[in-house]
Amino acid sequence: MELWEFFVSNFDEVLTLTGEHLWMVFVSISVAAVIGIPAGIVITRKPALEKGILGFANVVQTIPSLALFGFLIPLPVLGGIGSSTAILALILYALLPITRSTYAGIKGVDPSVKEAGRGMGMTDLQLLWQVEIPLALGVILAGIRVAAITSVGIATIAAAIGAGGLGMYIFRGVAGVNTTLILAGSIPAALLALLTDFGLGWVERLLSPRPGSEALSS
Repeated sequence: MELWEFFVSNFDEVLTLTGEHLWMVFVSISVAAVIGIPAGIVITRKPALEKGILGFANVVQTIPSLALFGFLIPLPVLGGIGSSTAILALILYALLPITRSTYAGIKGVDPSVKEAGRGMGMTDLQLLWQVEIPLALGVILAGIRVAAITSVGIATIAAAIGAGGLGMYIFRGVAGVNTTLILAGSIPAALLALLTDFGLGWVERLLSPRPGSEALSS
């Protein structure tokens, strides 16, 4: 009952913090997709770059989130206290699943389908845009989905560097040993993660190639 009363009496603040949380996740995933998808495509064409690109993304994943925030704060321009540093950290964390899923999706396209495309006179660029990316789209979206759900959780820690979001309630609750505040931050964050999973899962199913779609028409 206390939690419900808290939501009712602080509705505007809860809405504001939820909006900040969503904004950080949306911006970071959008930028990570703009970087990660081309990076995944590049390493399918230039395998020599695979270890360097995926290795960097893997190393970032091993750094604890609070430590990464701390490393980024001293950076000029991009660093500092606030949402910009949090968004940069979320971008770095999202790169691995997006890059790896793009790579796996394109490499997983049936070689006979690609050979058929080449036999029809397609250039490498046409083959990429008209065959490989459409067929790999479901796998690519699965990587974006994983990155988005993970970012919703990591974004709660961003409150530690003044980035706002639902983590503000969690940190206040931990500091004051207040269960209501902790739940006020964690429950909406969990609901956001579930809604993100459901929404992107629906888009993934919608855009995934149907059986028989790998057949190329002349």
